[in-house]
Amino acid sequence: MREVQTKIVDRATIAGLRASARAGGKTFVFTNGCFDVLHAGHVDYLTFARRQGDMLVVGVNSDRSVRELKGPRRPVVPQSDRVRILAALECVDYVVVFDELHVDRLISELLPDILVKGGDRADWVCGREIVEEHGGRVVLAPVTVGRSTTSIIDNILRIHDAAKSG
Repeated sequence: MREVQTKIVDRATIAGLRASARAGGKTFVFTNGCFDVLHAGHVDYLTFARRQGDMLVVGVNSDRSVRELKGPRRPVVPQSDRVRILAALECVDYVVVFDELHVDRLISELLPDILVKGGDRADWVCGREIVEEHGGRVVLAPVTVGRSTTSIIDNILRIHDAAKSG
């Protein structure tokens, strides 16, 4: 197994890895998200994504973009920790951080063979058109019911509030 640090790469490196994978006849799979407070649902999702091809690259929202998307109290876990945790997962081949609010620019740069998104996003998948226009496909992953970062954070806040009041 590769060291965690070697799995955390920049955008230029990912583009080169994608080219090498394609040249070797391998299927390049991409997914993305905030991955704040990693939980079993994330692990199920990433394991599913990895089974779709030969190399899984995970795009991770930067701290700045998470704050813009989720509000000033997020992320709970800083970007440096989120990427290290993701890179430590055996199913993840590489992790790359992106700072944009939407991932379509990174998808345009990488042109994955397969883009994986959660099944709860079936109505709108950022980058779908880009991937499909270049011969790739979008695969929707099953959602692990009852597992979400928001529900975990809400539960922590409920426990904290109950402890304070009682």
